[in-house]
Amino acid sequence: MSEDPKSVGDILDRLHAVGEEHDRVSIGDMVEAFGNRSYGPFLLVPALIEETPIGSIPGVPTAIAAVIALFAIQMLWGRKQMWLPAFVKRRAVDAEKVEKASAKLRGVAAFMDRWFHGRLEVLTRGAAVRVAAAACILLACTVPPLEVLPWASSLPMLAIASFGLALLVRDGALMIAATILSLAAVGFGIGWLSGG
Repeated sequence: MSEDPKSVGDILDRLHAVGEEHDRVSIGDMVEAFGNRSYGPFLLVPALIEETPIGSIPGVPTAIAAVIALFAIQMLWGRKQMWLPAFVKRRAVDAEKVEKASAKLRGVAAFMDRWFHGRLEVLTRGAAVRVAAAACILLACTVPPLEVLPWASSLPMLAIASFGLALLVRDGALMIAATILSLAAVGFGIGWLSGG
């Protein structure tokens, strides 16, 4: 695709199109559909998928967190093109599940695209991107232990999705909100792990 997605609706359109083109949709197919010049979709899409019923499948939240961490590490290094090992790129799910997930997220996407847009754009560039990447790595690390509680991994994934959306639509105000949400998510994870 020639242009990178500019909104959540654009991303869902691409996911739906990939689902229509294949019987099974691989992670590599999704990465190719998102383009390579924007970090946002690489954080937003996996985190949103985890928030759908796909995320209730045992092991899926941890696998998604590992992919997010791999993307975030590359963001931290300043890589311009996202790389994945071949065995990860080949991981696939039924296209029907991808299409259903994208359909379920349409209402959320419409809300996001209506309310989030370019504000305080300086907070979505340069060092701010690396801070977001570091936060996403930390959040991804909280997912495996939280997976034993139903939907507990949704809070860190919501924070990751917020960072992804902020980078996608260049919304610095949302970047601040995502940072606050990530602190709450990490605090929840530490509290739960310490038994408190």
